[in-house]
Amino acid sequence: METIWLYQFRLIVIGDSTVGKSCLIRRFTEGRFAQVSDPTVGVDFFSRLVEIEPGKRIKLQIWDTAGQERFRSITRAYYRNSVGGLLLFDITNRRSFQNVHNWLEEARSHVQPHSIVFLLVGHKCDLEAQRQVSQHEAEKLAGAYGMRYVETSARDAINVEKAFVDLTREIFELVRNGDIKIQDGWEGVKSGFVPNTVHSSEEVTKGSRQCFC
Repeated sequence: METIWLYQFRLIVIGDSTVGKSCLIRRFTEGRFAQVSDPTVGVDFFSRLVEIEPGKRIKLQIWDTAGQERFRSITRAYYRNSVGGLLLFDITNRRSFQNVHNWLEEARSHVQPHSIVFLLVGHKCDLEAQRQVSQHEAEKLAGAYGMRYVETSARDAINVEKAFVDLTREIFELVRNGDIKIQDGWEGVKSGFVPNTVHSSEEVTKGSRQCFC
């Protein structure tokens, strides 16, 4: 019987309003770019399967959060049950870059006792002529916080797949190595359905003995 998915990872996408969170998610999950996108009210939910290795699929639950301050109390409730996150800023909006620190601190303060693996994303890289944040500056900030950095464009489908897949692979390696564990009552990582397989990080490390085809 074919593996449906090995693990489910819950991801949260955060950042200021208008940085393009919803557009990026829709490009990844639906393969389309919406010229007009209504502001997210509270939290929206999307999902997609990603094959990170032959026969090894990860189901992603992606939570699109509102950037407006009046919805922040709703957004905060989703931090604790997320294992990964994309922290977006708009490369043409320096204020959104300056607010990265605030978003990261807020997430870390509400995720306890767990932790979130973040990827810093400079969005709207198709608007190079309007750039207000250099790639070097963004990479330096990401390095200071122990994050990777990637620049994306939902409009031109640049690095959208890479952003989500790279984050998924990073989380998968942490699960496989036992650094992130499945826990009762935590929605960040859930075990999927693989016939006759015990779904623990220890078992996954013995991949050479298993066939997930």
